Amino acid sequence: MDSTRYQRGQEALARIHGHIGEGVMTALGDIAPDFARLIIEFPYGDIYSRQGLSPKERQIATIASLVTLGNAPTELKAHIQGSLNVGCTREEIVEVIMQMAVYAGFPAAVNALMVAKDVFEELDKTPET
Repeated sequence: MDSTRYQRGQEALARIHGHIGEGVMTALGDIAPDFARLIIEFPYGDIYSRQGLSPKERQIATIASLVTLGNAPTELKAHIQGSLNVGCTREEIVEVIMQMAVYAGFPAAVNALMVAKDVFEELDKTPET
C-alpha cells in the first residue's frame, strides 16, 4: 500500500465527507477491505487531491455526473452532503440538478431533487452542536 496516497485520500475524504465518509469505509472494510482502500487511494488520494479544481467545483461535477447516471442515490446523497461541507449552497445544488434535466432527462432530475430534498430535510432536523 502506498501510504502517501492513502493519507492524501483520508485527508480528502475527511475534508469532503467528515466522519460519515469514514463510517462508509469502515462498513465496506467488513466485506471488502481492498475495495475500501481503493476508494480512499484512487478517487480521494489521486483525483480529489489534484490541483486545478477546487473541492467545491469537484463536488459540482460529481453531483452532475451522479444525476446523469440516474442510479446512484446513495452516492448522490453522500456527495450532496459533501458539497455542502465544501461550500456549495442548497441553491447551487438545486441548480446543478436542474441543469442535468437537459442532459439526463426529467426523471433523473426529479429523482435527484428528491434526494436533495431528503438531505436538506435531514439537515434541518439535526440540532447544531
